[in-house]
Amino acid sequence: MNGVMKMRNVVNRLGIVSHMPKIYDTGMADRLRDELVKLLKGGGAHATFEQAVKDFPPPLRGQKPPGASHTPWEVLEHLRIAQGDMLEFSRDAKHESPDWPAGYWPPTPAPPTGDAWQASIAAFRQDAEAMEKLLADPASDLTQPLPWGSGQSLLREALQVADHNAYHIGELVLLRRLLGAWKT
Repeated sequence: MNGVMKMRNVVNRLGIVSHMPKIYDTGMADRLRDELVKLLKGGGAHATFEQAVKDFPPPLRGQKPPGASHTPWEVLEHLRIAQGDMLEFSRDAKHESPDWPAGYWPPTPAPPTGDAWQASIAAFRQDAEAMEKLLADPASDLTQPLPWGSGQSLLREALQVADHNAYHIGELVLLRRLLGAWKT
């Protein structure tokens, strides 16, 4: 099955379009790659990661507002750990995911050092850029199941990263609002 047919099957399974006209076939993979990268960068319909973490007041990073399940630090670290796990799974057959759920959350509700917050942000950015480069690479087959997985493809991992990040970036924004640190 050629690449266009694979993409047609994925698009149909996802319900994106019911048929693909000829013009859609010719550049579909490139357009899909571009759209996935845009989705990962965020900002289309939600606050971006950069907006959510910008100038976050240090005294509030380890605070849990009433009724909240997590502190901003816990959410930031969870974002970093989960995105890094999905990236490594996408590119490394030998990658082992952290234990669930403990391995996906930090051990403390507040950053352990003054530099930990910025280090987590930098690592998140680095992994986001690596995932974007992996998706943009024409040599990366978006639809072929990863040989080391159980049916997952790079497309599926990219959509999962985008979905997961959007959820928790929204959570960071909500925590900022509850803590009185969100300016629109």
